[in-house]
Amino acid sequence: MDHSQTRPFPASFLWGASTSAYQVEGGWNADGKGPSVIDTRTQLPAGTADVTVASDHYHRFAQDVALFAELGLRAYRFSIAWTRLIPDGDGAVNPDGVAFYHRLIDALLRAGIEPVVTMYHFDLPAGLQDKGGWSNRGTVDAFERYVRLLVSEYGAKVCHWLTINEQNTMILFGSALGLVPPGSADPQRELYRQNHHMLLAQARAMAVVHQLAPQAKVGPAPNIACVYPASCDPLDVLAADDFSAIRNWLYLDVAVHGRYNPTAWSYLVERGWAPEVSADDLATLRAGRPDFIAFNYYTSHTVAAARDDSPAAGGSGDQHLLIGEPGVYRGVDNPHLQRTGFGWEMDPIGLRNTFRQLYDRYRLPLLVTENGLGADDVLEPDGAVHDPYRIDYLHQHITQMQAALTDGVEIMGYCPWSAIDLVSTHQGMRKRYGFVYVDRGEDDLRTLDRIRKDSFHWYRRVITANGPVA
Repeated sequence: MDHSQTRPFPASFLWGASTSAYQVEGGWNADGKGPSVIDTRTQLPAGTADVTVASDHYHRFAQDVALFAELGLRAYRFSIAWTRLIPDGDGAVNPDGVAFYHRLIDALLRAGIEPVVTMYHFDLPAGLQDKGGWSNRGTVDAFERYVRLLVSEYGAKVCHWLTINEQNTMILFGSALGLVPPGSADPQRELYRQNHHMLLAQARAMAVVHQLAPQAKVGPAPNIACVYPASCDPLDVLAADDFSAIRNWLYLDVAVHGRYNPTAWSYLVERGWAPEVSADDLATLRAGRPDFIAFNYYTSHTVAAARDDSPAAGGSGDQHLLIGEPGVYRGVDNPHLQRTGFGWEMDPIGLRNTFRQLYDRYRLPLLVTENGLGADDVLEPDGAVHDPYRIDYLHQHITQMQAALTDGVEIMGYCPWSAIDLVSTHQGMRKRYGFVYVDRGEDDLRTLDRIRKDSFHWYRRVITANGPVA
């Protein structure tokens, strides 16, 4: 639908940017921080940067916040490292870790930047992983205690909370993220048991926020993408609907309505992967009430009906490379879309489609918490970083976001990935997303200086204009 005139973004719109603790902070064992499952990973691709230093935000946050203020950010979405606050995940509190996030949040507030805090972004404490991780229901209790600490400490300062980042990605790529315990007899069943425990933890977290900080808002933060059928063949349409249920609605139907999506549940039962759900579990899930939905969007998916020779579900570890599952769907290329240098399809209109699907389904305000272009940015001899490809990518997505707003979707804000360069989970430092270049390589820390990219100056104009600019 074309509009003769687009609606302006509201004056309260949260123009922001995002990072996560393990990808940007460094200081992996500084001041009493304990190890997470990210810190203990041993299967990094050769020559890929680890997270021991990352972008050194832990020691340079004041400089970074000053850059965010210069950029004009109205919001900064970041995560808190569970093991910085509770080193083993469920024991004594580390006061130095608590103090660090007070300093960060206070610096943001002084700069007029709204902190948007993610409680958990992939970095489960290694101490809890040693006890079974999310397979152990005790982790649900530990997460609730951690959330109570978060809200007790920061609830008077933080108005927007996100529960669990990309829970669906953790389940769909559980092996790549190290969630499956070694030697599991049925890895997929184990993952969906973990998923159920995370859903319980999320519901409890939302209840804690409403109890301890009733003025604050809280919501889930999955990775959501619209799914296209490869053709108008009814079998392709059915495959797309099935995959949408498995990829998207399995997670959000529980988060919003407190019940499993029927198509997704039927899929779990058919595969023998359905978790045990008690009456108490159902009551816990119903008690979780999100105030908004945050979501990460990078690209859409296109699927066709499965063939007998469709490959098993999986992929390379990147979110766009789900290749199929026998009897369910088969991933296919979309010939109408261009690709990034790292092979990701780009679909700005898909963002508008995703907005519309989410709002039509749930009628809750929506917040984009990741959207961006990873590229091998080059620091020129004169100190400049020219990234017109990123500007074009973000401009197209912001334009489609405004179209969705004009369609009637309630949109709270836009926090693209990422505020500054950080360590990509699978490609290290060579896959850069930031508005600010961090001068380091995979193994060579170099100066760690911050350099404003061309996209930095462009995004500042977008924020000043409260909407897309050329």
